[in-house]
Amino acid sequence: MRKFTPLFFAAFLLFFIPTQSDAGTAIVPVSKTVEDAPESPEAIALQIRLDEIKAMDFSTMSSTERKQLRKEVRDIKSELREIGGGVYISVGAILIIILLLVILL
Repeated sequence: MRKFTPLFFAAFLLFFIPTQSDAGTAIVPVSKTVEDAPESPEAIALQIRLDEIKAMDFSTMSSTERKQLRKEVRDIKSELREIGGGVYISVGAILIIILLLVILL
């Protein structure tokens, strides 16, 4: 196992070193389309409330008020996720799946 450690380290570096392959590509701004818009009136109301909170001036608020707003934002975002549905996979899970596929296939 001691002999394979440099080999694993070299393979790790080859896979995770950033490259300059897309240095010339332009960044295109993504606009919100009709498909991305929330469909239910509840989701629209929650999104409006999030926009109101983002527009607030936090410098005049006390720390307890800011904590309450952070909690409200977290609650609203979790409700929007529940309304929107979908499956979320973390980057770590994707890497594990890819490694398992490479090993098994």
